[in-house]
Amino acid sequence: MGVDYYKILNVDKNAKDEDLKKAYRKLAMKWHPDKNPNNNKEAEAKFKQISEAYEVLSDPQKRAVYDQYGEEGLKGQVPPPDAGGATFFQTGDGPNVFRFNPRNANDIFSEFFGFSSPFGGMGGGGGMRGSSIFSGGMFGDDMFSSFGDGRPMSSAPPKASPIEISLPCSLEELYKGTTKKMKISREIADASGKTLPVQEILTIDIKPGWKKGTKITFPEKGNEQPNVIPADLVFVIDEKPHIVFTREGNDLVVTQKISLAEALTGCTVHITTLDGRNLTIPINNVIHPNYEEIVPKEGMPMPKDPLKKGNLRIKFNIKFPTRLTAEQKPGIKKLLPS
Repeated sequence: MGVDYYKILNVDKNAKDEDLKKAYRKLAMKWHPDKNPNNNKEAEAKFKQISEAYEVLSDPQKRAVYDQYGEEGLKGQVPPPDAGGATFFQTGDGPNVFRFNPRNANDIFSEFFGFSSPFGGMGGGGGMRGSSIFSGGMFGDDMFSSFGDGRPMSSAPPKASPIEISLPCSLEELYKGTTKKMKISREIADASGKTLPVQEILTIDIKPGWKKGTKITFPEKGNEQPNVIPADLVFVIDEKPHIVFTREGNDLVVTQKISLAEALTGCTVHITTLDGRNLTIPINNVIHPNYEEIVPKEGMPMPKDPLKKGNLRIKFNIKFPTRLTAEQKPGIKKLLPS
């Protein structure tokens, strides 16, 4: 029968795919030429045998031919009557013959582990530079067990850049908090790698007091593409302009138009808050052009503690008369101190 592939992998004739993978992982790591610089030639021969044995036994067609005809039948010295869909070549003077040409052992290894020479690249082998991953006992002699079943240890595929989408919110929504539902369209890949368009509804909980620039991230909700981790979808809060209030940090600022007479004699300001309450604020001070009335705790909720609020700041736009009559001027002079 020639070479005994089952013996090479230390498995029995009924070995399943999982047994073969486990055996290959263990032996390939043990006999990789870069891990055996002192007996390089012997290791290289064993490494090739292990790879060949795994290639044959893990392929149902090759395994069937091998079980029936041995290595000779597999490598074309005995023409099998029916190799069950295996590759045939027509020769000039003989019957159809099954030809098995073993693959490069490093190719099989790199498919399994994601790299072909992880042991420091001895002898110009072009592996990873630097000390062997075995030298510090990082993985011990059972390095293969730290992999998932056949999962490569290569670096993860690249991730697509985040996609940022502006999310305009009214000041009322940011004051009270709200829930927004956003419909998105994206491409997803099925098991065969084909991409299909799908629509999804994302729910965004906006907390009281959130500010412009706050980001809400939905991980990997971008389009799925081969060999790329989908992009994160990032919604960025924006503030719509408000007809009454402007926001400065956690404070709300309102500008009230008043006449010069009101500025001098006092006035009452009526304001409807962002949550619909009516405030009545009497002002008895003389209101000069830079005057501000501060109403504590009537500003925006603080994001970290929405029970605390900033202040409401009332500024004034004083309307001065464009002209005074000859009769008004003496009266004003008499009333006001010079």
